[in-house]
Amino acid sequence: MASSDTANTAAAAFDPYELKDVVSGSIRDPYPKMHELRRECPVHTGPIDLGEGADIADPNRPAPVTVFGFDEVVQVLRDNGTYSSSVYEGVMGMVMGRTILQMDEPDHRIARAMVAPSFRSKVLERWEEELVAVVVNELIDSFIDRGHADLVREVTFNFPAQVIARILGLPRADYSNFQRWAIELTSVAANWERGVAASEALRAYFAGVMEERRAAPGDDLISDLVRVEVEGSTLSDEEIYSFLRLLLPAGVETTYRATGNLLLALLTDRSQFDALYNDRTLYPQAFEEALRWEPPVTVILRRAMRDTTLAGVHIEAGADIALLLGAANRDERKYTDPDRYDMFREIRQHVGFGFGVHVCLGMHLARMESRVAINTLFDRLGEFTLDPDAEVPHIAGMAFRSPLSLPVVFAAR
Repeated sequence: MASSDTANTAAAAFDPYELKDVVSGSIRDPYPKMHELRRECPVHTGPIDLGEGADIADPNRPAPVTVFGFDEVVQVLRDNGTYSSSVYEGVMGMVMGRTILQMDEPDHRIARAMVAPSFRSKVLERWEEELVAVVVNELIDSFIDRGHADLVREVTFNFPAQVIARILGLPRADYSNFQRWAIELTSVAANWERGVAASEALRAYFAGVMEERRAAPGDDLISDLVRVEVEGSTLSDEEIYSFLRLLLPAGVETTYRATGNLLLALLTDRSQFDALYNDRTLYPQAFEEALRWEPPVTVILRRAMRDTTLAGVHIEAGADIALLLGAANRDERKYTDPDRYDMFREIRQHVGFGFGVHVCLGMHLARMESRVAINTLFDRLGEFTLDPDAEVPHIAGMAFRSPLSLPVVFAAR
């Protein structure tokens, strides 16, 4: 098959440690600096240094803006007329193509409506039973007899890519390539040539798959995309390529990191681990608190379309605006003791999946995948604990945050 031949030209193995600092950075704890800056003002103009140096501002462009406050982030995400998503055309457009990420209304609404049915609840139920549980159990089978494992390298990093690949109806032999391409796409700013090469490889790969699906449609997402129609419009080949390029890193990164963050929070607080282990109905609040405490994606971007004011700060038309979701989710004006993970805190709105019309399309899939992974680990491994002989794991990163290792020991049931 042409698609498999294309994929097989890439390296078969992939180690997440290989690119560990390229995508996410190495900052251990940006929150003290975020708190300091937010207390000065929830909105700052000019370059900001959160621990890895400040970018050099372009003197020919309006001063960049960074937003640290919860209410201010929500205000920006609610106002699509003033704050445009088109900023992503220059950030990711060259490697992703034109995706819903960078569309404003009404294009965004129409394009989202075309792909949204593939993430409706009945479809998710089928994927949960037929795909996610199967994948997680297969991964656990590979190490359960050892009594120890690294849950990042052996579960959380691997299962979302395999789930997405199966949802797309793609061959198992190609899974490792999707992981590599996804990371290479999101790290394009660090290595432009590698990111472009990954984009081109994905386009060539999907061209062959789409040709096959048009000839013989199956029960998979790509077959749905080549046939979908909304308000008399269909998706062009380029629009499908772009959506699939976006789906791979978005689907893999978000679930992998959110699940890892939740596991680390639980493993470092046995009372909360035990509470969830003994009462699985607590999962929704445990997961939402993990998204608040350590969102897997900590920043999203907008561009000011006209002169405006936010929290009393003047913003010039054309200014690029960084919305720090991690800082907003730990705004002490909204949350008590915000730096502490507490699944029993009063449930309040967070922006871990964004907000407004661009709220994460795959958030329900991510919630379901993480729930199945956590429950299956509990059921198969019992009350596992951090490995006392291994290095203590920690969360690191800036644009993306999660632990790169979760060494655990267990006495499997």
